[in-house]
Amino acid sequence: MSRRALGCAVAMLVAAPALSLAQNPSTIERIKPSIVAVGSFERTRNPQFSFAGTGFAVGDGSLVATNEHVLPKTLNTERNETIAISVRIQDDAIQVRAARKVASDASADLALLRIDGPPLRPLRLGDSDGVREGESYLFTGFPIGAVLGLFPVTHRAMIAAVTPIVIPAARADQLDARSLRRLQAGAYRVFQLDGTAYPGNSGSPVYRPDSGEVIGILNSVFVKGTKEAALTQPSGISYAIPAQKLKELLERTRQGGASP
Repeated sequence: MSRRALGCAVAMLVAAPALSLAQNPSTIERIKPSIVAVGSFERTRNPQFSFAGTGFAVGDGSLVATNEHVLPKTLNTERNETIAISVRIQDDAIQVRAARKVASDASADLALLRIDGPPLRPLRLGDSDGVREGESYLFTGFPIGAVLGLFPVTHRAMIAAVTPIVIPAARADQLDARSLRRLQAGAYRVFQLDGTAYPGNSGSPVYRPDSGEVIGILNSVFVKGTKEAALTQPSGISYAIPAQKLKELLERTRQGGASP
């Protein structure tokens, strides 16, 4: 190889990471309008919207994907409390819309909401089966949203490991009912991230910095409860459910066979 060709090759290697980083701002800008806060709405309450976690638009834009554990277990029907989402619109104003759960997958802690009003910009689901350890991704959501406000925040995370969601315990007394259900339902692989997820980040999309394709849904509460059942205190490790599980739920929803 000539000196000039070698110099060009080195320059390309140096420029590649810089080019990837340069794409991040435009990707984040495209992603943010699809990110919503998930919670409940009660007109006579202060505040009226109670924040619980993050979601993002999928499908035709009238559907929002989130973690099932983010949704309220019960609603105060006497006070007309409803599931709701909050989204930022033009001039940074916040719009609250009613929503209802139309499908869920308990084995992956995923839920789909149908929202009122015009559709949002849906995010594209990528190939989560091709995710490799060492790759870097972004996730956008509302960490500690009830305190810091509903402003979408983006973090970077590397895939630290691709690991089964549940591992058979060394001793029987380390198995709880939740772990047993996961084993019986069939273990699948989840993404372990080196980024820190905070309360409110549950349901955030994990996506490619260049294309914005979603490869996972951030979830620490559900996965930690399965993988770390033997620990007194859960670790600070973050996890994500592969987007393939969400694809399967969307397909079942289209066919009318999803569990509500």
